[in-house]
Amino acid sequence: MSTLKVRVDQKKLERAAYVLKCVAHPVRISIIDLLEQKERLTVSQLQEVLQVEQSLLSHHLTNMRDKGLVETRREGKNVYYSLSDSAITHIISCIHGCKNF
Repeated sequence: MSTLKVRVDQKKLERAAYVLKCVAHPVRISIIDLLEQKERLTVSQLQEVLQVEQSLLSHHLTNMRDKGLVETRREGKNVYYSLSDSAITHIISCIHGCKNF
């Protein structure tokens, strides 16, 4: 048993736990998936695909922005959302590749 050790740096584990907690909802995972497919989208575009209430979608986007997962950019009347760090998209790849889900 003495040859066992933690293989991942503590800070990396803490960041992973933080990010996983932030995205632990089907709508948020779907938002990440959509923003991976198209670099930036408006709330209206996201709502059209996800078919969820605008207030619920805005709540999730605000939460994700506050946690640093997405960022916004205003252009005229439109606010565009994009991923702050594309590394988060690896979660989608893992879900697609996992046979147990």
